[in-house]
Amino acid sequence: MMEPLARAIEAALFAAEEPLDAAALGELLGGADTRDVTEALEALAEHYRTRGIHLVERATRWHFETAPDLAHLLRRTREQVRRLSRAATEVLAIVAYHEPVSRAEIEAIRGVQTSAGTLDVLMEAGWIGIAGRREGPGRPTIYATTPDFLDHFGLASRKDLPGIAELRAAGLLDRLDDEDEREVAPAGERDAREPDESEMRPESTGN
Repeated sequence: MMEPLARAIEAALFAAEEPLDAAALGELLGGADTRDVTEALEALAEHYRTRGIHLVERATRWHFETAPDLAHLLRRTREQVRRLSRAATEVLAIVAYHEPVSRAEIEAIRGVQTSAGTLDVLMEAGWIGIAGRREGPGRPTIYATTPDFLDHFGLASRKDLPGIAELRAAGLLDRLDDEDEREVAPAGERDAREPDESEMRPESTGN
């Protein structure tokens, strides 16, 4: 039988307009101890683990969501695929792994300039946001990922981000390494269909 506190938490989360953390739930439920709320949340999550909806934690906040294996049954409209440019993907990865970071720090890691439009695209998607300003000359704006980023990618926290070994196992790093090698390959190793500039110069007429 479910404990009274767990039932109250279940009702509060069901009625909430946005995800709530343990402290907010405790305050909402008349000052319940945060540790007791956390234990009840974990018990509820286990209770819902095999059901049609799951109780999940994203960035310390909890909410109900459809079980991933049933999502296809509830899809009534075609999803719009959001494709990011390579630059936006690189910037998102840098922010996720190094946050909080400034635009200058992002550019230092990438080795190229980053347009404001790239950051705007990621902020419009709700995946990164302004986290404040760096203490130092000019006090530059710094960026960090958002709870929506964690929710979209199914991560409980940034600790769940894949490591280098996992990225290599998925073939993602190898794919990028191959692309980088093609971009910096010396002229002698270029594809025969792409002659270098010396091959394209007109022959001298000897005048």
